[in-house]
Amino acid sequence: MAVLPVLLDAASSSAVHLEMRDTYEAIDPDWFDWQRGERFDPAVRWSGWFDLVRRKVARGVSIRRARIITERMTDYIRYEHDVTAAHNIAAGEEVRWLYRRSALGLLVPLTDFWVVDDAVLVLNHFDSTGAMTEERRDDPELVSTYASAFEAVWERSVPHAEFVI
Repeated sequence: MAVLPVLLDAASSSAVHLEMRDTYEAIDPDWFDWQRGERFDPAVRWSGWFDLVRRKVARGVSIRRARIITERMTDYIRYEHDVTAAHNIAAGEEVRWLYRRSALGLLVPLTDFWVVDDAVLVLNHFDSTGAMTEERRDDPELVSTYASAFEAVWERSVPHAEFVI
């Protein structure tokens, strides 16, 4: 069972997510549909996630997502950008983007992650095929380190509405 949905459902104040990969396409069937020109409503297709986020945000939980991307963006990043407003933003997430070259000087972890309520860290580990496993860590010092890395990225990043691809 995935760790994150349970933790997010229990969140009382915040959840932040940092994404740093230029593609997740190897395991994403929705990407393949989009690539074939089959447009869909993300709020319908991913209704479980959408409803969870919307419910948590309505209860006052702040959910923020930052994406560090390569400037010559991949088609997968274009796909993510295309569905972000109808999915993440519509559900209540705040989403920002940062070009990798603009992250110069920031110390960021080597893998995507979530920090929930400044108390729990969920690391997203990817294998060579793109399959992901989650690792939960509760060490306060480690959680703080990752939360600080996220905040540094957040401060430099551009809100989705202002980020032009």
